This record gives sequence, C-alpha cells and structure tokens, in this order.
Amino acid sequence: MAGNFLKWNVVVNSYLDRGVLSSQLEQALRGCARPLRLAKNESLFAHGSAPNALYCVEKGLVRLSVTASSGREAVLSVVEPGRWFGEASLFTDTPHDYNARAAADSALLRVPAADFHEIVDAQPAFLLEFARLIGMRYKWALQRIDATTLQPFPVRLAQRLLAARQQLAQPADALRFSQEDLSHMLGVSRQSVNRQLKEWESSAFLRLEYGRITLLDSAALERLVRAHELG
Repeated sequence: MAGNFLKWNVVVNSYLDRGVLSSQLEQALRGCARPLRLAKNESLFAHGSAPNALYCVEKGLVRLSVTASSGREAVLSVVEPGRWFGEASLFTDTPHDYNARAAADSALLRVPAADFHEIVDAQPAFLLEFARLIGMRYKWALQRIDATTLQPFPVRLAQRLLAARQQLAQPADALRFSQEDLSHMLGVSRQSVNRQLKEWESSAFLRLEYGRITLLDSAALERLVRAHELG
C-alpha cells in the first residue's frame, strides 16, 4: 500500500508538471494571463470566496489550507512553480473550498475566469485535459487519505518527504517545508515531527535548516517505506 501511495504521487506530480499540459493549452493560457505578485503570508483568496481566475505559480510557493472552527489549520498542499490550480471551482462555479496564501515571496500568473471558459469552450481537447487533471488529483487525494489513516507516522512522514522530492526538478535541492506544515499535513503535533526529523538527522538521512529539509540519504527513507510494505 505504501508503494501504491508513492506510485500515485509520482504519476500525479508528473502530470501536474508544466510540461504535461499540451503546448497549445499552455500557450493559450499564458496568452491571456496577467502577472501577479504576492509577499510571503499574503492571501491570494479565502475559503468561501467566489472563483474568478485560474492561477499558475511561476516563482515561490503557495500554500492551500483549510481552517477548523477551533482555528487549527490543515495544509492540503503546497503549490510549487509550474503548477496550475483553481480550476475545480471554475468548472463547478462554486466558492473556493480552501484558503490560498503565499508561503514565500511569489510570482504568479492569473487567467481571468471569462478567458479560461472561452479557452476550454473553444477546444474540447482542452476540456479533456482539465478533466484528466481533476481526476488524477481526486485519485491522489484518495491515496493520501488511505495512507494517512493506515500507515505508522514515521512511514507517512517518509512518504511525504519522498513524494515532495519527486516534485523537484533538481532532487538534490532542499524541500521548502516547515515542520509546522508537515505536522498539519500529517495530522500530528509539531513536536512529533521534530522528534522524528531529529532522529533521522542524527542518522545522516537528512539535514534540517530553517524552513528547509535537505534529503541526504533518500534510499534510507525508501527502505523504511518498503520494509513496512513487505512486513
């Protein structure tokens, strides 16, 4: 099951890469896109707001999250450069189900809703591309729920780090995750995340820095995941 989770992350992340959209669709979207800059922690849109655009991260990071009535935040995803997002609310014409906020100083592209609909209405193939995108994200969400519910915490943390590494164009780069973000993603305390990461740091699996985690021995984390799968 752990192997399936990693497999889906590889498939979904590769599909969400900029290059997977057809060059025609990419060109059409960028042709009517407008640049937008956000400072770190600046809000892009809030839960319940009306959908009015499709977005793409060009530089920086955008954190998608939901907030409980208690004030506790759960991070759903961290959108990295080259990723389009916000299409689901545009298709359903319903308010956003999550908050979007810059996790770092960021540069985005914004495609107004009217332009987005004109593009997909004119080309059925473009509509199919977005339908596949939404379907893959749905499957990824189911796999994530499955893994979150059934896997031990160290295995889930290793899976999360390995999946994030797959998203990077240069895997040796540091993962721009804070320990607080990881705790929200995995539904555990920040102290639990810190304790496990410190243990792996002492084993030279990774290196911890402020707001960054650099994987030094990904193979060791992969062995941990495989050992649980085989066990």
